[in-house]
Amino acid sequence: MTTAAKTARIAEFRTHESDTGSSEVQVALLSERINALTEHLKTHTKDNSTRRGLMKLVGQRNRLLRYLQRTNAQGYAALNDRLGIRGVKTGA
Repeated sequence: MTTAAKTARIAEFRTHESDTGSSEVQVALLSERINALTEHLKTHTKDNSTRRGLMKLVGQRNRLLRYLQRTNAQGYAALNDRLGIRGVKTGA
């Protein structure tokens, strides 16, 4: 991801003017990297070190999403709608 693309992604998902590290921004940046690695693995199916890195990123994103769901349910739902990564869990 280029610096310009990263800056644009941060500007799109930030919650206030100087926000660069909120959960929403982190999830958006991780999603961008996950999508890029997924495309790479479609071509290079035997690249197991990249696959391991991808799984670590997916786990990190899942932890951030669980935190966001606990602390800011509306923000979690809005982020899921904007990124289209998974459905909103309702109830037990």
